[in-house]
Amino acid sequence: MSQRLPSHSPAEIEARLRLHCLPQLGPRRLHTLFRAFADASSAISAPASVWRSLGLPATCAASRRCSEVRERARAALQWLEAEQHHLLMWDDADYPALLAELNDAPPLLFVAGDRALLEQPQLAIVGSRRASKPGLDTAHAFARSLAAAGFVITSGLALGIDGAAHRGALAATGKTIAVLGTGLQCVYPPRHRQLAVDIVAQGGALVSELPLDCAPLAGNFPRRNRLISGLSVGVLVVEASPSSGSLITAKLAAEQGREVYAIPGSIHHPGARGCHQLIRDGAALVECIDDVLQALRGWQNQPAPPAEPARKESHPLLALLFAAPQTSEALAFASGWPLPKVLSTMTELEIDGRVASENGLWHARAIQNS
Repeated sequence: MSQRLPSHSPAEIEARLRLHCLPQLGPRRLHTLFRAFADASSAISAPASVWRSLGLPATCAASRRCSEVRERARAALQWLEAEQHHLLMWDDADYPALLAELNDAPPLLFVAGDRALLEQPQLAIVGSRRASKPGLDTAHAFARSLAAAGFVITSGLALGIDGAAHRGALAATGKTIAVLGTGLQCVYPPRHRQLAVDIVAQGGALVSELPLDCAPLAGNFPRRNRLISGLSVGVLVVEASPSSGSLITAKLAAEQGREVYAIPGSIHHPGARGCHQLIRDGAALVECIDDVLQALRGWQNQPAPPAEPARKESHPLLALLFAAPQTSEALAFASGWPLPKVLSTMTELEIDGRVASENGLWHARAIQNS
């Protein structure tokens, strides 16, 4: 990590936190203020007419000195006194270099955990909140292998693929970063609060550009996606419908000059259609971990683990399922087995964790090495 510049004065940090709390002041408008004034304290004390001349909303100029804004800034300063709580600002020497390339890079970033991770090579893994069991297995397995290869796994802490990616990295004793669409004091979804705790405890980090007390708001989650892609050298989409927010992340990644990867799926599975669209639009098709490692050679913090041998599935029913999810009846027809034998065999494979049933279709599950 690069050496930090001398820290800002307490008055300047407090002034920046006050500006950051103002409604309607997003990253671009904050940068407008920082360019127009010598420091944040000067911006706060400037006449309202100067703010209006910069094209800033009158409501911002009116509320910058109110008691609520002062109190929220004081609360943020108190939060920063705790161990592993950090504030990264756009003019700090250790502000993430890749993120700084964005036109709308956040002027302030709150970090809980190891802030040095934000400068390490990251691979984003994203996908559907309503992912299939095979999709969750795939996200977990890829995250585990990529974390073992030295990449920090970055995602959005959402249900589905995001959660599986974070857990896969933790399973490899690797590092993972969760970029939140809320303030760090309002972890969302509530079901992932323990996961957030585990991420920090294992040396990872939680990151947000939003005020600490910012509650879940629908408009903030697409905004969060640009940080996931902006921090990363590439984005891997595991499973997504055409309307998934993951496609927004992939689109932003392409616009930011990042690599985009997509894992294909069955033509019968709606969750594969978004990935297929990405591949048609130029994303790299990924079938195994080596497809990603070869493309990102040179970014790794450590040598890649030995390549896994190509999967050779001897079980005839599993071989059929790896080609595409199927019903029990379709398996019986394709294999020539009696339906009762297919049903009993699938039950045994399900107990062994090698298949999963979802919406009447059997799916083969990726086997995760212990």
